[in-house]
Amino acid sequence: MALIHDWNPKPDRARVRVMLDDETLRDGLQSPSVRCPSIDEKIRILHLIDRLGIDTANIGLPGAGAQVAADVERLAREIADQRLAVQANCAARTVIADIRPVVEISQRAGIPIECCTFIGSSPLRRYAEGWSLDDLLRLTEEAITFAVSEGLPVMYVTEDTTRADPDSLRQLYTTAVRAGAKRVCVADTVGHATPAGAAAVVRFIGTVLDECGGGVGIDWHGHRDRDFAIANSMAALEAGATRLHGAAIGIGERVGNTPMDTLLVNLVLAGYLDRDLTALVEYCETVSAATGVAIPPNYPVVGRDAFRTATGVHAAAVIKAYRKGDLDLVDAVYSGVPAALVGRSQEIEIGPMSGKSNVVFWLEKRGLAAGPEVVDRIFAHAKASASVLTEQELLKLIEPGC
Repeated sequence: MALIHDWNPKPDRARVRVMLDDETLRDGLQSPSVRCPSIDEKIRILHLIDRLGIDTANIGLPGAGAQVAADVERLAREIADQRLAVQANCAARTVIADIRPVVEISQRAGIPIECCTFIGSSPLRRYAEGWSLDDLLRLTEEAITFAVSEGLPVMYVTEDTTRADPDSLRQLYTTAVRAGAKRVCVADTVGHATPAGAAAVVRFIGTVLDECGGGVGIDWHGHRDRDFAIANSMAALEAGATRLHGAAIGIGERVGNTPMDTLLVNLVLAGYLDRDLTALVEYCETVSAATGVAIPPNYPVVGRDAFRTATGVHAAAVIKAYRKGDLDLVDAVYSGVPAALVGRSQEIEIGPMSGKSNVVFWLEKRGLAAGPEVVDRIFAHAKASASVLTEQELLKLIEPGC
């Protein structure tokens, strides 16, 4: 009998193809709490994006100013010089002034750079900005026509897609495709969508693109405001999106983007991707150090506590699995994500919720004698403690006379 009955459906990999776009170096850096990484840090992050097999990376919005443009060009040259597999794209407002720097950097670096032209689409945004739909249609046609004429591949991004009306979206996307856009991006800019809503809008955009003759890819760009980002991305994928966006440790505007790290893990576990994720911890820790955004202890997969327990019942089950010599069992008995998938392992700690088996196992794992006197001393100290004991505290308790 199988040890795990999996109620989760398996994808049809022949039908569903998924690509990934990393927004860490663009939307991720728009968080008001981040420190902007140095160019050397950005290059290291870019290489980790490449190591994880992520298809494309947004390397910045060069229209934002000279320093951003210089960093974008340096990153583009790194991709070219080091022959990285990851492909570059850049954000730009749907205006020629923002697109021209992308053209120039692409030409100087000698690589194609996908131009991600974004424009507000919802009636709410148009009302706040004083825009008319005719204004947006004109800007869309002018900007994309210019980008295409300069040899840039174009993805057309409608900001606030998930709060925009169908008629406006049909007109905007039809204009963009006719002007030469090869991809479109459904953006849940303020994290409004639920999984059902994400699927509905992606399916609708799919019908619009079919009306335009097809052959245009759909991206999904999500945010975490209602904490649906991962679920929305998976729903959008099943509904027809072929490229999903995310940022390391979910950094970005307000509460952030879809976390690329957790998205990758879910895509692998669900069977959409077959990917080596052993660089995932380094990717997240590097971005954390470069931006000053701490990784919470309980953050999924890469957080300190993701594969760590001090609870007696949980630890006892993990320890019994260890005794059987079955590492797959160890990784499954009290974990929905195998620690080995990301190069980590299950950890048993000792604290006020622990049993004596925690103490014995902790000692044995370190090659230390687990005599009754030492076990009882540590156990009593743990039960009187308000928190998990540190390595230093435990080693002091092992010494005679303590």
